Amino acid sequence: MDDAPHDDARPAPGDAAAGVRTGGPTSPSEEFLELLHDVLRSVRREASELLGHEMTPGQLRLLRTLDRCDRPRRLGELADVLDVAPRSVTSKVDQAEEDGWVRRVPDPADRRATLVELTEAGREQLARLSDRRQEGARARLDVLDPDEQQQLLGLLRRVVRG
Repeated sequence: MDDAPHDDARPAPGDAAAGVRTGGPTSPSEEFLELLHDVLRSVRREASELLGHEMTPGQLRLLRTLDRCDRPRRLGELADVLDVAPRSVTSKVDQAEEDGWVRRVPDPADRRATLVELTEAGREQLARLSDRRQEGARARLDVLDPDEQQQLLGLLRRVVRG
């Protein structure tokens, strides 16, 4: 795949330092899984550094989910979409509301229920974080020339479609 030497700061897939047995992958499917794991771990680490103490990855997921919604959502709906317990969403919403990124509004269809919506400050925070995440993704892709980038994206699309 890539004949370039690996960065000494990061173990190559299959290296003992990566927590994987030495000797390298034994099959393309094993190497595929190891490479995906390495890329995702790197992206998560970068995202964690990017977020710092401003917000947790779970809060970011909450804001991104609300941003994609066509209307304010109930806590239960958000819990289902995020695949977490309702009490977990409640604590995330409490913190995001305290930070000014979301607000609770009455549900016009059921006065006992509350909906959650993204505030303008939440949208601005998402835009800032998105810009910084895009920079990281661009830096990763910049090791490839434009044709290789398109080839990689095309291959990943085929893999996703199965």
